[in-house]
Amino acid sequence: MVDKKLDNDVAQFCAITGASARDAKKFLDAHKRLDIAIDAYYDNPGAFSGSGRRKDSSAPSTSKLGQLFDKYKGWCGISIIGLDILVQFGLPDLFHPLDPDEDDITVDGTIKFCEDLEVDPEDVVLLAVAYELKSPRMGRWTKQGWIDGWKAIGTDSISGMKSALTRLRNRLASDPSYFQKVYNHTFDFARIEGQRSLGLETAQALWGLLLPHGFQGGALSHITTRDGDDDVKMDEEGWKEEYNQWWFDFLTQKGHKGVSKDTWVMFLDFIRSIDSNFSNYDMEAAWPSTIDDFVEYGKERLLSGA
Repeated sequence: MVDKKLDNDVAQFCAITGASARDAKKFLDAHKRLDIAIDAYYDNPGAFSGSGRRKDSSAPSTSKLGQLFDKYKGWCGISIIGLDILVQFGLPDLFHPLDPDEDDITVDGTIKFCEDLEVDPEDVVLLAVAYELKSPRMGRWTKQGWIDGWKAIGTDSISGMKSALTRLRNRLASDPSYFQKVYNHTFDFARIEGQRSLGLETAQALWGLLLPHGFQGGALSHITTRDGDDDVKMDEEGWKEEYNQWWFDFLTQKGHKGVSKDTWVMFLDFIRSIDSNFSNYDMEAAWPSTIDDFVEYGKERLLSGA
């Protein structure tokens, strides 16, 4: 008899991780639940014979990763005129100004790194990379985080990193547990050092990257509620795409200047659990007051048809 659930789990596992169906079944057999199996795969792809991680003899090289880090470390921006001259003579990679006192890869080095990866610096996948490499701040990468992160991912070359971006992007879109980890890290990653809250414009820009990606891939699929008989409401509709803009409008209209960590973290649970009419919201639960007020705002907009 065909096990349709297992077949669906195997298909999702392969789509997220890029592993073979054979390896997917091994991890699912061992861990039973799809999300746990996926986490186990990323923690140790070589847990079973034939899994995707390379053998120790060809494991990612610390020295190669160190050399690659040093290529981007201390990179300083140059004028457009200067860049044009270097490009004209084909020398942009042979000559670039460096800051000898800088130990980390900073903004200019990040831009150069993105150019080599052929990825937009504002691509949502870089938030996953920031989580994996434990980036402390936007546009800043430490050497230890860089080496440990890329070794855990399993690559030490630009070509391998390009392939890794595809896997990370897919996982971020479809794995709820992984999405939450990246989402939570993003708050501290993007927050200005010394400030407790995240600037409103920055928060909105990051939500604008993360939310559509998570909804499109299923990581933010609606968690249906149960009725009085403990039956799942199969026809319940959840958060709608236009509510993203409602949330932004609400925060702007109310004069919010920043977003607290509590609001940032709880907002993810809120949009996954709320129904499209805001009717299942529990005002007595421990939600941040900002979300309490937004529910009232949302209900008023639904009534007005705005």
